[in-house]
This record gives sequence, C-alpha cells and structure tokens, in this order.
Amino acid sequence: MERLIKGFDQFRRDMTDEQRQLFARLASGQTPHTMFITCADSRVMPELMFSAQPGELFVYRNVGNIVPPYAQHVSGVVAAIEYAVTALKVQHIVICGHSDCGAMKALQNPAALKGKPSVEQWLKHADVARYVVAENRPTIHGEEGLRYLTEENVVGQLEHLRTLPAVAAAMANGSLRIHGWIYDIAKTEITAFDPLEGRFRPLGADIALAPDATPHARFAARPTVASAA
Repeated sequence: MERLIKGFDQFRRDMTDEQRQLFARLASGQTPHTMFITCADSRVMPELMFSAQPGELFVYRNVGNIVPPYAQHVSGVVAAIEYAVTALKVQHIVICGHSDCGAMKALQNPAALKGKPSVEQWLKHADVARYVVAENRPTIHGEEGLRYLTEENVVGQLEHLRTLPAVAAAMANGSLRIHGWIYDIAKTEITAFDPLEGRFRPLGADIALAPDATPHARFAARPTVASAA
C-alpha cells in the first residue's frame, strides 16, 4: 500500500500542465473510442500497451476476458458493454486474451479450481473453448495446447458478444466493430483474429480495419484440423 501512495504522489508531482488541462476537461465527461475487454491479470496494462491517454479506452477486466451470452448471466461486463455501446457510443470493442493466462490453465486442469467455486462457475462461460480444442486438437497439450485454448476462448467470447442486443444493433448499422486479440507478454506482440482467414495473425491495419465477417462466414473459413497442422 505504501508503494501505491508514493506512486500517486509522484504522479501528481510529475504531471504536466497539458495533463492537468486534460483531466480538467475529462472531469465533465468521457468519449472513449474503444472498449477494451481483457483479463484481470496484472501483467496486462492496456493504457501502457497502446500509449493511450486518459479518456481514450473504456477498459473492463475480469478473469479470462469473458463475455457471458445474453440472457444467460446478468453480470457487470454485460452491463458495461451495453453502457459503452448505447451511452458512450464506442466505435470498437476489443476482446483481448493473453499468454500464460491462469484462467486458461485452469480450463486445461480443472483440478486447480478446487476450493474456488465462484471461479469454477464463472469459467463455464469459457467451456466452448475447451470443447473446441478437445474435439479438434485432442493430441495437442502443454504450451501449444494453452495457446490454442486461449485463441478459441477469444473467438468464443466474440460469438457471445454478438448475442447482446445492443452490440448486434450497432454492428448492423455499421457504428460498431468487434475485434479479437491475443497479447504475448514475453514478446510484447499482439496477434489478431482474421475472420476472413479464420486464424490469428500479427496485428496490422489490414486486419483491424477489415470488414467484419458474419458468424457463418467465419466458421466456414476456419481451417480444418488437417490444414491447421
């Protein structure tokens, strides 16, 4: 706690006049362009990663960067998404998973959830990822299996995101785009899901600005087990 207090004192001392003016403007409201849904993991820091200024990102964090399907679970993340889309009018929503994710490790090893009933229940919203990997890559385990599981979880949460009425309506009128990313902590690299190719590849404007594929087109485009090898 002492470290936090000292850090805040330093933050105030080092603040420039320009930053003080920015906070003064933000005191009357916010207009973020992007909602960023990511894991609660302390190693993932969106504002630092994207050199973002206060007021640019509407960040929501939870265990496993999960978005429950509409009407299945009333949660803070669903309420936050609805608010971001209908009130703040964000133009983009990013669901960002990350390497070495404890939630995904727990999906690999359910025994690790013993004594954590709330976490276990919450991670049922990520069961789709475990099922997809088990059915399509049953022989892949360890780090490679964790990577596939992390990717499938992001793709699954994008599908859940589409079930929210506010999101579906905004996507239909072209005012909202959704994106699935994976952040590699050690390499400080991001891969993005390309819905046209059905795979994750290095983040670039060609992916981030590409048209959103429909759910049917995305699944049809995804590689089969044989072609994914």
